[in-house]
Amino acid sequence: MKHLKVFRLIHLLRKSERGAAAAEYALILAIIGSVIAIAALGLGTAIGGAMDDAVKCVGDPTANNC
Repeated sequence: MKHLKVFRLIHLLRKSERGAAAAEYALILAIIGSVIAIAALGLGTAIGGAMDDAVKCVGDPTANNC
């Protein structure tokens, strides 16, 4: 009798697609999070460079790139 319950549970688990959908959503979120992190790093570098240029221009207004 217990064996039948176990087989029914296994059959229901194999039929269920909730776990697969949750795994797909988790994978999508991980990819989106990675893209956001990479973009933030690139943007941070660009902003840092612009701030360095601004500091140089404030220090020496006659510099070439001001």
